[in-house]
Amino acid sequence: MTRKDPVKLIWLFLGSLIVNTGISFIWPLTTIYMHEYLHEPLTVAAMVLLVNSGFTVLGNFLGGFLFDKWHPYQTMILGISISGISAGLLIFFHGWPTYAILLITIGLGNGMVNTGVNSTATLIKSKQTSYIFNVLYFTSNLGLVFGSLIVGLILPLGITYIFLLAFILFAGFSVVIVLEFKGLNDAKEAVKSGRETELTGAGTTFDRTGIILVLVCLFVSWIAYEQWQSNISTYMISLGMSVRSYSLLWTLNGILIVFFQPLLTHFDDFLTQHLRGRLYTGFILFAVAFLFLITATHYAAFMIAMAVLTIGEILAFPAVSTFVNDRASLLEKGKYQGFVMATASAGRAFGPLIGALVIEAISYQSLFIVAAGLVLLSVLIFDVVSKRKTTAITKQN
Repeated sequence: MTRKDPVKLIWLFLGSLIVNTGISFIWPLTTIYMHEYLHEPLTVAAMVLLVNSGFTVLGNFLGGFLFDKWHPYQTMILGISISGISAGLLIFFHGWPTYAILLITIGLGNGMVNTGVNSTATLIKSKQTSYIFNVLYFTSNLGLVFGSLIVGLILPLGITYIFLLAFILFAGFSVVIVLEFKGLNDAKEAVKSGRETELTGAGTTFDRTGIILVLVCLFVSWIAYEQWQSNISTYMISLGMSVRSYSLLWTLNGILIVFFQPLLTHFDDFLTQHLRGRLYTGFILFAVAFLFLITATHYAAFMIAMAVLTIGEILAFPAVSTFVNDRASLLEKGKYQGFVMATASAGRAFGPLIGALVIEAISYQSLFIVAAGLVLLSVLIFDVVSKRKTTAITKQN
């Protein structure tokens, strides 16, 4: 008999929304808060963000490992407890260097939680995993949009209220986990015991090479994506455009995600059947967006590039989780979802630095060419190696 889902989908999606809203209350303020309020140099703020990203990657790996090898339920509780306690301490202790230390521990906890959410998706049986990853990507982005909007309203009242609100959200999600995620351990044990092999991907072929290559595509794409959140803003200002014009690009990004992501979810069956095509199309659109920027001098060109980038993003990023899940070994799906989250976190961490080095050494236009070229090269390698492997398997059979 088919077992029930270990977690109701509504609680999984709501949890993703809550935790990503809480995250967006804290990390976007780091540079401004450390420089303007704590009077630390921008280089120090950049180093704190880099270490925070490093601990987020560590949390991704640790969360995936503990989800598979220990207890999923306790892993989720541990991760959200680290985040919640850190946010709670920030309410009272947000001077230097306490702020930096607690920001780093929040990164560790959030890394564990986000990997736990994605790993939980692999145990859901009432919907296709691809559908769940699509919705999770939507809720995570919606949380970032909500968080950014709320921060703008609350920050004038004082930074303490931002930390208080983040703590309330993390505490709220911890209650959800305690009450609604109890079935995780039993579901994982059922998979380990082999009692539900037929329900959890029997016939799935473990494909380490495919996983590594698609993660390389993801890493390169996130490095490129981060240019929009860092170096492209200064490039637009150098062309005489305003900060408000730049921020409106992210409004366009949010609108397109909110509109198109549910539409893609509606066609989930078709997209799952053509998963490689979805990945190729998404990553290629990423590259095309940067090709638009090479000669961009007017605001309209930046809007078109952002629109193309966003469509590529919603096609490729959720599909990576599905691709990896389909090819991960049955008992290590949590670990490999941790790899997905860690790869994205690493791309976010190194993207601004790599972009700045290219700009200083050559030019902005060279950065756009390099970004497009690396994404296209990674996709080409992924495609060629995958086809060779498929041909080799066919000949053996």
